[in-house]
Amino acid sequence: MNAIVILLIGVAVLVIGYITYGKWLANQWGIDEKQVTPAHVLQDGMDYVPAKAPVLLGHHFSSIAGAGPINGPIQAAVFGWVPVFLWVLVGGIFFGAAHDFGALFASIRNKGQSIGEVISSAMGLRAKRLFIIFSYLTLILVVAAFASIVANTFMATYDATGAVDIAASSANASTAMISILFIVVAIIFGIFVYRKNAPLLVASVIGVLAIIACMAIGLHWHPLYLSQPVWMIIVGVYITVASVTPVWILLQPRDYLSSFLLYGMMIVAVVGIFGAGLTGNANLEIPAFTGFVDSAAHGSGVSLGALFPALFITIACGAISGFHSLVGSGTTAKQLDNEKDARPIAYGGMLIECGLAVVSLCAVGYIWNSYVPGGITTPTAVFATGISEMCATLPILAGAKDVIYALLILAVSAFCLTSLDTATRLARYMFQEFWLKPGESMEDLTGIRSFLVKPLVATVITVVAGVALGMTGYAKIWPLFGAANQLLAALGLMAVATWLGKIGRNNKMFFIPMVFMLVVTISSLALTIKAKYLAWMAGDTWAALLVVLAVLLIVLACVLAVEGFRTLKGQKN
Repeated sequence: MNAIVILLIGVAVLVIGYITYGKWLANQWGIDEKQVTPAHVLQDGMDYVPAKAPVLLGHHFSSIAGAGPINGPIQAAVFGWVPVFLWVLVGGIFFGAAHDFGALFASIRNKGQSIGEVISSAMGLRAKRLFIIFSYLTLILVVAAFASIVANTFMATYDATGAVDIAASSANASTAMISILFIVVAIIFGIFVYRKNAPLLVASVIGVLAIIACMAIGLHWHPLYLSQPVWMIIVGVYITVASVTPVWILLQPRDYLSSFLLYGMMIVAVVGIFGAGLTGNANLEIPAFTGFVDSAAHGSGVSLGALFPALFITIACGAISGFHSLVGSGTTAKQLDNEKDARPIAYGGMLIECGLAVVSLCAVGYIWNSYVPGGITTPTAVFATGISEMCATLPILAGAKDVIYALLILAVSAFCLTSLDTATRLARYMFQEFWLKPGESMEDLTGIRSFLVKPLVATVITVVAGVALGMTGYAKIWPLFGAANQLLAALGLMAVATWLGKIGRNNKMFFIPMVFMLVVTISSLALTIKAKYLAWMAGDTWAALLVVLAVLLIVLACVLAVEGFRTLKGQKN
């Protein structure tokens, strides 16, 4: 199959989906640009801060993207390009984008509060608390996994004598230095835009130039060679500070500037795909369909199992992801300036991510004959290799392959850090909201509840739990996170459906996605329990904890599902 054809068809379908289905959803739900948003009504200079649409899209897109739309399609490509392509397009338009759009809309109509509060208004306090427990556990897994990934990206490598191997550690040290410099640039950008009222366009141009300068400095000067545990602690301190500082200082500007890295990465990818096409090198070697069961005869050497449910769990962020509903209802809803911005930011942001997933599919297809034998295994490396080799087919970029590869790796690393501190802030929100009863605000609380909802207290509890779990390594956490994340998507769909039913709006577009994701994820968790139980019996004590967590997630989800279906049944539709 030709990479250009796949890309053009994918983009065309996504654009048509945005124009038609996205607009239809907005009309069905009653998006009203005259409605005053919580960012204005509850503006506090801390969490509720109106943001210009391009800035908020940058935050939202950077937070939901991470490495997900790259890792998932590349791993699932073992089933062939057709299943991946179809799930990204169908799942993105009718499942993921509707899920993200609905979550954001429900939140802004509920004072910018989380999906937990949306559930409380439609299903009651018990359902809210069960959902928050489920979401909080999932976010702890996110913090643990991404903190470990970031620390591994930054850490030094040691030789047999215990000394730092400078040559082997140089790339990681560069990534760490660029990330630190980038945070400094973001803070300065936030001060000038939000406190000095600098024009956004001018500030953006200067900000992009500053990013380029950060990369140039970091690639040539990177004195920090620290171990993985030390970086875990540093990352823990950083996300603690990032969670409790006003969003205009770091969250908004950092994510906005990060989005330019992602946009740039996608532009480079498109140039590579079309460049390969112009030089007659755009044909992909990947099969259309390899079968309903993954034989593990590929780079990773680890079988994903059967196409159902593995395909729909493996490809999360590129099609539908529960984490997105927490971002939309956690941080984005508190910064939305106007309701008319909800569709481009939430629905459009998800479809941009689907576009990145299609690009990732082209990348792995291009180097399929290197990926299958095991020559290149890490999804990030597969993506960077495929795109850089495509770019190198253009004579003008023939000598830039290594530079493009390095820049792509740096961009992906930046988004892992972005998703990490957004997840920490979201977990803080969830922890705080757990202690609130209907109609209560944090100012109303007294005693121990008043102490627990303090931003710093809630953040420290979250960070300590997440970083401690992350010290064990993300590879042990990731399999469970995938299923938990998709189960969260099913519950997010249910939450929005019950709320829409309560206010008398059309919610039927959520029924099929909701039931499908419940079946998929519970099936996956059941298979995980079986596999980890056998490992536990064979002496793997770590597997015992995964069994307990998986069982707990299934129980919580089933109870919430019963509550949700009862609520939907009792509503007049």
